[in-house]
Amino acid sequence: MEIFSQIALLLLGLILILLGANALVDGSSSIAKKSGLSEFLIGLTIVGIGTSTPEMVVSFMSSFQGNADMSIGNIVGSNIFNTLMILGVTALISPLVITKGNLRKDIPLNIFVTILLIILGMNFSIFGIGQNKLNRIDGIILLTIFVLYMWHSFRHDTPTSEEDSDNIKEYSIARSILMIAAGLCGLIIGGRLFVNSSTDLAHSFGISDKFIAITVMAAGTSMPELATCVVAAFKGRGQLALGNILGSNISNILLILGGASLINPLSFTGMTTVDMGILLASSVFILLSAYIFRKKSLDRVEGIILLLLEAGYMWYLIINI
Repeated sequence: MEIFSQIALLLLGLILILLGANALVDGSSSIAKKSGLSEFLIGLTIVGIGTSTPEMVVSFMSSFQGNADMSIGNIVGSNIFNTLMILGVTALISPLVITKGNLRKDIPLNIFVTILLIILGMNFSIFGIGQNKLNRIDGIILLTIFVLYMWHSFRHDTPTSEEDSDNIKEYSIARSILMIAAGLCGLIIGGRLFVNSSTDLAHSFGISDKFIAITVMAAGTSMPELATCVVAAFKGRGQLALGNILGSNISNILLILGGASLINPLSFTGMTTVDMGILLASSVFILLSAYIFRKKSLDRVEGIILLLLEAGYMWYLIINI
């Protein structure tokens, strides 16, 4: 009977995730149309930061409790999953167009903050000085870059084209905000139900905690991003999906790790060169995808490559438990 109740909670979680993602995408697209902001900027800010809430809660609570390994591992694992799995799946559904603004600013910044994280967090391993940790000064640097990036993004935003806007259903501002709030709640609550019920089911079948940690938990905190990007892809809102992932990845490093390291310094002792190498490679791949195969887009071929890289990384983690 307990297994059936866990399955019921699992299905309820999935339903809430799908309903939440649908409401979030529609509400965010409507806000973009009414406000004159681009879908990418809405995806980068409201959607990207909003869907990073699970990672923020896990990382901040872990930092308060002095568990730096979970804070760092959660963000590194989430960013890798976001890029390899979520963008891979999204590109299979509908190729994602990469704009000049993405190439000039957003994608390079994603690479820059990833390199900065590696340099600040692994300075002893790289340069033989200091310690492999993010201290409070590092946190201030990361948060300052985040504020400057948000300011620059709003100041130099290019609105969504009229042709794309014609396909967006428009709601009142109040209803759009309510849809976004309800969508985020559905994603967060549904994601929590999904993770908890999946973990309990896995335990009931005798699956180890380590295996659960690198599969269910890693995917669970990224479930809001996955659901939102899949729904956005089906609705033809590629820039919203791309903005969601880049926004989540950039926010995870600058806002979440920056804030968490202000609470408590975060040690990188649990991170390996393979983990950080995959993190950097995944961010660079988005840039390369604009120039290979179908130019200026992340298409289905590159989506398959991303999914194969994710499968290879997961296999590496499993055999090295």
